[in-house]
Amino acid sequence: MEPTPITPAADREAIQLDAEATASGLTTEQYRRKMQRRKEVQEQRLAERTQEKGLIIVHTGNGKGKTTAALGMVLRSLGHGHRVAIVQFIKGAWEPAEKAVLVQWTVATPDKPAQLEFHAMGEGFTWETQDRERDQQKAQEAWQQALLFIRNPEFKLVLLDEVNVALKLGYLDVADVLAGLVEKPHNSHVILTGRGAPPALIEQADLVTEMTLVKHPFREQGIKAQAGIEY
Repeated sequence: MEPTPITPAADREAIQLDAEATASGLTTEQYRRKMQRRKEVQEQRLAERTQEKGLIIVHTGNGKGKTTAALGMVLRSLGHGHRVAIVQFIKGAWEPAEKAVLVQWTVATPDKPAQLEFHAMGEGFTWETQDRERDQQKAQEAWQQALLFIRNPEFKLVLLDEVNVALKLGYLDVADVLAGLVEKPHNSHVILTGRGAPPALIEQADLVTEMTLVKHPFREQGIKAQAGIEY
């Protein structure tokens, strides 16, 4: 069946109605009519979106929250009963609090595999390891592990945490990663996090979010990293 064509006019009208509804001076009846029309437009937009596909998702930018947002998707997928894999690049030497929370899903039983596979394969930030050759080796090992999950149709979601940093530093080849993403099953999702996502990856992705740094207490106030916020 051919997909229903998307109507850009409906998207534009939704934005316009949202703006108009917040304008001052509207009577109760004017507001009600605008919201009634907004509901009709939203129903039209939802009816037009009939396709389903696995997504390539990129979280990048200098702001905080890239991994945290990705872990929110991980939790959502786990809640739906999907199998999920996480491969950590760069920061793998840390034992993050998130891993302690997620460990309950990493337990396999004789008749059921673990719902979550968690592989921390980096050895820390580059200024900590101070060994470029070993960092490259660990990144390559992490990518080979990630490929196994990406190709496996049993995994609905694969998170490649900080892989964008490995690409930016040249530890991985962008072309190799793009080729690997093509191998994923049609209905599975892959999230790639980390600042400095290359333009070619952004071009291939379906959903891209850039976290923008506005203020940070470490920089402006000299506040140290704190449990529950940074780690």
